[in-house]
Amino acid sequence: MATQPYKMPSQEKLLIDYVHRLEKLKEGRGLVHVHLSHLRPFNRRDQHIRTAAGNFDGLVKDMIGQLFKIKNADLFFIYKLNSAPQIETIVQKIRFLFGDDPLVEEEGKDGRTFVTWYDASSQYEEIVQLVQGLAEAEEKRQTEVRSRMNARQRLKEKQKKGEPLTPPVLAKVEDALSRTDLSNLVRRQFICRVDSKMVPEQLFSELFISIQDLRETILPGVNLVSNRWLFQHLTETLDRRVLSMLMKTDTVSILGDISFNVNVKTLLSDQFQIFDDNLSAARRSAIVIELQKEDIFSDLSAYLFAREFVQTKGYRLCLDGLSMETLQVIDRERLGADMAKIVWHPNLADAGDDVQVLIKGLLERDGPEKWILCRCDNHEAIDFGRLVGINQFQGRFVESLIAEDGRRRDLLKLKRRIERSSEPQFDDEEDED
Repeated sequence: MATQPYKMPSQEKLLIDYVHRLEKLKEGRGLVHVHLSHLRPFNRRDQHIRTAAGNFDGLVKDMIGQLFKIKNADLFFIYKLNSAPQIETIVQKIRFLFGDDPLVEEEGKDGRTFVTWYDASSQYEEIVQLVQGLAEAEEKRQTEVRSRMNARQRLKEKQKKGEPLTPPVLAKVEDALSRTDLSNLVRRQFICRVDSKMVPEQLFSELFISIQDLRETILPGVNLVSNRWLFQHLTETLDRRVLSMLMKTDTVSILGDISFNVNVKTLLSDQFQIFDDNLSAARRSAIVIELQKEDIFSDLSAYLFAREFVQTKGYRLCLDGLSMETLQVIDRERLGADMAKIVWHPNLADAGDDVQVLIKGLLERDGPEKWILCRCDNHEAIDFGRLVGINQFQGRFVESLIAEDGRRRDLLKLKRRIERSSEPQFDDEEDED
């Protein structure tokens, strides 16, 4: 019979257990509480907390004390009082790491506290109340998180079986759209060149509205994608809203090269003409317009007219949504698109040499800058892309590489700050003989 996986107790539970066992050994013991949870969010990232906590590693190995890193990022170190000078030095070092944070800069003002010291022998009951309160707060937080997750799961299940999208329901959705601020539903996903060491180089970013979030915000009981043609009409409405938001730089930032997905009909609309009139020639060259293959072939003559119009203006066109099957029948070059996206699916890797030869041939003909592998959710997608010559990628796995690269850079900055703080300081004046 399969056994349930062992679940490690939380740091809060370990801390409260340790404090209870400390009752008989509280003489000669102290506790320092470092309030990292009060730091600004940009100083409270995982790598920052790990670096701060790492300063106690030597004392833990020497059995001078025990460290607890709880969920809200606070650090608790219980130690022998005869080692207090060492502890104070380490706390000062951590304080220096976050010297640019208001918590440290304004320590003492308005009750701001970076660190709190306790003597276990005289303040034991206070320590017990503190850690019990933390444990109860964490248990309450976990209960709320589970409740939200369950509610979200129920909502997703309801949506899958939800009310179909009909003309009357579509009218309700479009009416709600006219009164909804969509800026907080806009998502950004980067297209990156990824090298052999899995280091991403950001090329441009795609802006899009999350249909899932839109559904949950406006009509959670409706399956918006249940009717393909009505959904197509809905996307045209969304196109107009996105163009309107992109013209308001205070609503959605369009710095850097960007792409967005629109319908051919939208490119021929007055709304796009207004959008275009508000852009400089330099800005147009930084915009990639993505079109779905289904939309292109539903009215090929309209596409050819729209393509000529936008490319003459200086925009680039990207053919989106190519699969293993459509790659063999749709020619990017004949359609005149500047680039194309292949949707990653494991069947690309399983299809054998024929598909690999096909993609390699396209890459050799067009150059790697013309092709992007999108929806890359795992390492396998990158491996396949590199195998056939693709070096531009997009997807959740790529976003994780960007985040990891950011963490690596932040950690390097922190290390440099620590090294500078450890360098000996010399007086400007030389000692006199």
